[in-house]
Amino acid sequence: MRTVVIGGAGFIGSHLAEYLLDAGDDVTVLDDLSLGRLDNLAACRAHRAFTFHEGSTLDAAEVGRVISGKDRVFHLATAGGARRFPDRPLMGLRSTLHGTETVLDACLDAGAELIVVSSGDIYGKNASGRLSEDADRILGSPLTPRWAGVDAEALEEAFAQAYWREHGLKVSMVRLFDTVGPRRTSRSGGVVRTLVKQALRGDALTVHGDGRQTRCFSYVGDVVPAIVRVAEQPAARGLAINLGGTQDVSIIELAERTIRLLGSRSEISFIPYDEAYGPGHEDVRRRSPDIALASRLIRFRPTTTIDTIILKVAKDILSSASNGVHAERVSHGVQAEAVH
Repeated sequence: MRTVVIGGAGFIGSHLAEYLLDAGDDVTVLDDLSLGRLDNLAACRAHRAFTFHEGSTLDAAEVGRVISGKDRVFHLATAGGARRFPDRPLMGLRSTLHGTETVLDACLDAGAELIVVSSGDIYGKNASGRLSEDADRILGSPLTPRWAGVDAEALEEAFAQAYWREHGLKVSMVRLFDTVGPRRTSRSGGVVRTLVKQALRGDALTVHGDGRQTRCFSYVGDVVPAIVRVAEQPAARGLAINLGGTQDVSIIELAERTIRLLGSRSEISFIPYDEAYGPGHEDVRRRSPDIALASRLIRFRPTTTIDTIILKVAKDILSSASNGVHAERVSHGVQAEAVH
């Protein structure tokens, strides 16, 4: 299978590229490196079936060249755009809207199948419980960059489905909920990594607001195979499918678990939203996916618990950089407990 991963130098994209190479695909990554890092592809770059192109989805000629002759494309360049471009909304909007249309056209010309990777941000402030794919979207003002980014992701999905309906493009969409694991950075919204790093250093764990907001974290090692199974499932075409965890955890509970599991002496510090993000920030109190559709179509059953996720992230931090005396003190326990 000849496969393109757009945004493949990012956190999830790099794990996906590795998975596809291990499965026997010829893999080409296209990434403009605005957020992704070549270091994430270290395990891929020595592989004979791997090719890297630095380029933007806004460059129609380059996108067309990369996708020409390929069998399928995974488009991750705009996933989580609402968080990824808070200070550069114009770039985020152009990348999500114009870039996605460029990818859709190139896939149509090449006869390639397409999987668009979106996010659970699509539901906005809807905190009504486990959110099915047809749940209502509750958003703030489009003049706020965060909600403008969410609107752009929704239009990206609408574009994809319109190409399926009107042009017969074989396209599926997945919505990822708070995927974490090695290579996710604090910069890209990784609260788990932030708290783990603080605990390893012995710093105070910073919790925004009252800490009672909840999330369903999912492990990248559970999510990546599921994305590929969606791509291989004809019944998924034209659909958006939730992929996420099943264990709701509050941020304060996450901080407490992190301290306990890592044997840290850190305390917890509560930071008001205005102080952390500036005036006018709106948080989502609960984001929890209904994964019944994914369970039915691809038998998706995430198995990695939040405790195991914490330990895996800690092990990744300890193996990638020196984190000071406290990190060395707790590293033996983390490596002994972490699931391999």
